[in-house]
Amino acid sequence: MPPLSDASPAPFLILYHAQATSARLRFLCLAEGVLAFGPLPHPLTLRDNAHTPHTVRPMPAAWSAEACRRLELPHDAIEADHDFLEEVLHEGSAYPVLLARFTSIDPPFALAETLHARFISLLEARRRPALERELLRRAYTHILG
Repeated sequence: MPPLSDASPAPFLILYHAQATSARLRFLCLAEGVLAFGPLPHPLTLRDNAHTPHTVRPMPAAWSAEACRRLELPHDAIEADHDFLEEVLHEGSAYPVLLARFTSIDPPFALAETLHARFISLLEARRRPALERELLRRAYTHILG
């Protein structure tokens, strides 16, 4: 995704699917990890509190629309969560992390296959790096309240 400006790095997205009938929650895990759309700078650290009074919040709907465009999905296939915001830090720059949900009844497994990705549960995320696990834990807590 293109940056918003030189001062505002482009956000990363955590994409997930919640099964309406069973509340099963799965996150899209791409080849490079659970944060779409990389490449991710390294090393990254997680900001403890992304909700400071002077935090500039990116427009989640614009980035979910961009995700639909990149993934060649209908414009309403991904819905932004306007209340979730985390930040990862790299060399003095803060990268927003947003949350967005696939709106289909079932997870888009065919899409995941074309991306060489898969949908994982929070339990399956235990093999992911610590930063990703913590971001998914925060997303999971936010989604399920």
